[in-house]
Amino acid sequence: MTDSADSPSFRLAYVPGVTPAKWVRIWEERLPGIPLTLLQVTPAEAADVLRDGSADAAFVRLPVDRTVFSAIPLYTETTVVVVPKDHVITAAEEITLDDLADEVVLHPLDDVIGWAEPPGEPAFERPATTADAVELVAANIGVLVVPQSLARLHHRRDLTYRTVVDAPQSSIALSWPEEATTDRVEDFIGIVRGRTVNSTRGRQTPAEQRDGDSGGRGRTGGAKGSGGGAKSGAAGRSGGAKAGGTRSGGTRAGGAKTGGARSGGAKGGGARRATGGGKPRRRS
Repeated sequence: MTDSADSPSFRLAYVPGVTPAKWVRIWEERLPGIPLTLLQVTPAEAADVLRDGSADAAFVRLPVDRTVFSAIPLYTETTVVVVPKDHVITAAEEITLDDLADEVVLHPLDDVIGWAEPPGEPAFERPATTADAVELVAANIGVLVVPQSLARLHHRRDLTYRTVVDAPQSSIALSWPEEATTDRVEDFIGIVRGRTVNSTRGRQTPAEQRDGDSGGRGRTGGAKGSGGGAKSGAAGRSGGAKAGGTRSGGTRAGGAKTGGARSGGAKGGGARRATGGGKPRRRS
């Protein structure tokens, strides 16, 4: 882990469709002295800003180059088709790719679905961006298949969308350069993973240290408890031997002088009969 103390802030990039507000809010509550700077980038730019150090981490769309970047998958989006509100597709709540077979399906150059083969009929030319494609849908040029977050991002009153149940899906991940896993990156990972303020990975807080100490004492106590159990067992065996009338024949180490002798031996009757009923002789 490298130190990021010389960085004036934590720089977080994110691609369209991702809403980082809730994580930013938690960062500001936990680390008010370290400003978090947001940088919106296109999916194609995300890897570049991480490589050149313009961002410390980024919310990206998978896949990423795992030889360079670490990534924590967060969620997978529903895929939808954006259509005019009066389009025949709106008669159903969900559709399949086969329902798009006769439709002109726009395929923008910044597409994030990653089609092996786009469905439907291709448009005369590919729009430059998803925003451009949405404008063409509004002009009844074709329909557009995108992750649901992008359909919401480019919402228009004259357009709507329906779920495409069998379409490929796009996944969002938190990514950062593997060789630049700073303390602040670890802090942000903890926030995204939902860790509490006292459970940040790689750092043992005073609360964790106390928990560790308690665990150690618990184990020690258990060991003593086991030892106590062994002693009790030994005492029980000694007492049992004396109760059987073997005081004169048993070994001294086996419990001749054990506390169990008094309760289980001499007054139990067996030892008294073995010596003729008299008092035991005191050993010198």
